[in-house]
Amino acid sequence: MVDPEEAIKKARAAVTERAELPGMSLMEHLDELRRRIVHSAIYLAVGFGAAWIFHNRFIAYIQAPLTHIGKSLVFTHPMDALNLQLQVSLVGGAIIASPFILYQVWLFIAPGLYQKERRFVIPFMAATVGLFLSGAAFGYYYVLPGAIKILVVEMGRNFTPMITIEDYSSFFLSIILGLGISFEMPILIFFLALFGIVSPKFLWKNIRYAILAVFLVAAFICPSPDPWTMCFYAIPMLSLYLIGIAVAWWVHPSRRKKKAEAAAL
Repeated sequence: MVDPEEAIKKARAAVTERAELPGMSLMEHLDELRRRIVHSAIYLAVGFGAAWIFHNRFIAYIQAPLTHIGKSLVFTHPMDALNLQLQVSLVGGAIIASPFILYQVWLFIAPGLYQKERRFVIPFMAATVGLFLSGAAFGYYYVLPGAIKILVVEMGRNFTPMITIEDYSSFFLSIILGLGISFEMPILIFFLALFGIVSPKFLWKNIRYAILAVFLVAAFICPSPDPWTMCFYAIPMLSLYLIGIAVAWWVHPSRRKKKAEAAAL
């Protein structure tokens, strides 16, 4: 038999929890968005300044895969060297400031979350930064060296390479940032499921298309035609998709609504 006092306590807790989700007008949402964008821009500027101090070290780190095979970068325009320094400082500053920028993102979405869900701000930030750095490291230590070895050393052995700053920086960022962003798949699914755009049932039902897309991406970034090597690149991304399904089940509005209704009984 249900204890009446316990049921009243649960009902009050549910009402209090719902009261923590205040409605906001469109202008209030826009004002809040403007505030978070301004704060993020300030953090990005500070990160840019910090990265500029060490930009020479970052550039040496970027050139390391080429230096390892005895090659160096060349430039064809007087602005190329300066552009590289600015680009490296901007990307490095964004990475340095990412925890603070992500906290602004969390503050923007926090009013739509229950009190229990707001406690996960630190895991959210740690997972977002950690996943991006994992993807970037995967690209830097595995994808990029393999691609350079095959494209420059093996396929280009009969030619004299002249790798420019502009071309190499674009190639480098496309791999590093591309994989870093692709590893954010669980975070993207988190937001899509949080606002009810996708559901865990939908994600599981269409998993065969996700597997196809993952292997297409793996075939594109894989430096070797060996199928086992391609699987090595595909498995981490497919694992992240499965983790995303679990995240979608956890944060989907239908489940949150059932939890609130159960707490009110």
